[in-house]
Amino acid sequence: MAISLVKGQKISLEKESGGGLSKVVMGLGWDPAKSKGFFGSLFSKPKDIDLDASCGLFDGNKNLVDTVWFRQLQSRDGSIVHTGDNLTGQGEGDDEQIIVDLSRVPAHVKSLVFTVNSFQGQTFNEVDNAYCRIVDARNNNEIARYTLSGFGRYTAMVMAKVYRHNNEWKMAALGDHADGRTIEELVPAMALTL
Repeated sequence: MAISLVKGQKISLEKESGGGLSKVVMGLGWDPAKSKGFFGSLFSKPKDIDLDASCGLFDGNKNLVDTVWFRQLQSRDGSIVHTGDNLTGQGEGDDEQIIVDLSRVPAHVKSLVFTVNSFQGQTFNEVDNAYCRIVDARNNNEIARYTLSGFGRYTAMVMAKVYRHNNEWKMAALGDHADGRTIEELVPAMALTL
C-alpha cells in the first residue's frame, strides 16, 4: 500500500518497495481548476494548463550535472527518460512521467530534484489536484504519493527529491513554491533543497 506523504516527510524507497528496487517512475499530475462561482461552473469548461515536469541531477557538491525536461527528454548518460510533454492537464492519471533507472544513475550524482513549472506563466491558482507519485517500474505498484495543497500565484514548484543516503535511495516530499518558466530558472530553488 502506498504511503501518502506530507511536506518534508522522507522515506526509504528500498524499504517501502520490499527490496530489489532498480527502476522507478516519477508520475506528475494536475487538472485545470474549475471556474469559481455558480455561472462559471455551469457555462465554462476549464482552460488547458500546460505544466512541465523536469528533473535536475546534482552531484555531492550541489552542482547541477544534467537536466531532463521537455527540451531534453533523456539525461546524457541515459539513466533518466522523460516520456513527453502534456499540454493540457486533461485526462485521468499521470500527465507526465519521468522514468529513472536507479541502477544506471552515475555514482557522482547524489540527488534528483523533480519540479513542475508553467512555461506559459500560468499560476498554481489555475491548477487543481496536483500530485507527484513514485512507482516501482517492476510491477507498477505505487510506493508513495505527495498531493499538493496551498495553491497560489507562483509559476513553479519543487515537488520532490530522490537522493542517495548510506548506499540507498530515499525520497523527500518538498512542495516548495518557486517562480520560473523553465528548469534553468529553477536551479537556485532546487539547490536550496540539497
